[in-house]
Amino acid sequence: MQAILCISKILVIIGGLNWGLIGFFNFNFIDRILGEGSISGQIIYCLVGLSALVISVMIAKGECLCGSSCQCSKKEGSGCHCEGKDKEDK
Repeated sequence: MQAILCISKILVIIGGLNWGLIGFFNFNFIDRILGEGSISGQIIYCLVGLSALVISVMIAKGECLCGSSCQCSKKEGSGCHCEGKDKEDK
C-alpha cells in the first residue's frame, strides 16, 4: 500500500502542476511531451485521476497519508496528526 500511496502522491503533483501550467500559461506539458491526444497521454491522465481517487478515499476514511515513518499517535477522526519520529526522539 505504501508504494501505491507514494506513486499516487507523485502523480497527483504532476497532474496539479500540469493543470497550473494550462491555467496560467495555456501550456499542456503532458501533451507537449507525449503528443496531443496520444494513447500514452490518455493513460497518464487516467493514472492521475485514479491517484486522486485513491488519495480522496484515504482522506475521506481518515487514513494517514504520511507514509511508513508515521507515528500517528493523535488520530482524532480528521486524518493524521503525525508527530513524526523527530519530535519523539527529543
